Amino acid sequence: MDAQVPLCNSADLVDSGEAVPFDVVYGGQTCRAFAIRFDGQVHAYLNRCAHVAMEMDWQPNRFFDDSGRWLLCSTHGAVYRPDTGACAGGPCRGGLVAIALTERDGVVHWHTAHNLHPLEF
Repeated sequence: MDAQVPLCNSADLVDSGEAVPFDVVYGGQTCRAFAIRFDGQVHAYLNRCAHVAMEMDWQPNRFFDDSGRWLLCSTHGAVYRPDTGACAGGPCRGGLVAIALTERDGVVHWHTAHNLHPLEF
């Protein structure tokens, strides 16, 4: 079942800026995820490097490299495309796990799926 969950205001996501973090349940485990804006579009991924399942941000909610064109894993330097999550260089095995987002009326929503659910409190 797919549902839409409000995540943040559109203004909270600036091109190549800080991410908005959120928690999801993926594969039965609680995982951190993050939403970003790149080239005007919103994207979200699990905060889990495809090389080694470690959180990627080099400072809290900071994923972009200095150029603002790539997502960079702080541990081993794997590089990912912000628009697709595909591996673009470094020691990655595959790409990031994408989370579907939509943006309307000034609000970003993420879409749950059968394998990705909001964290129940």
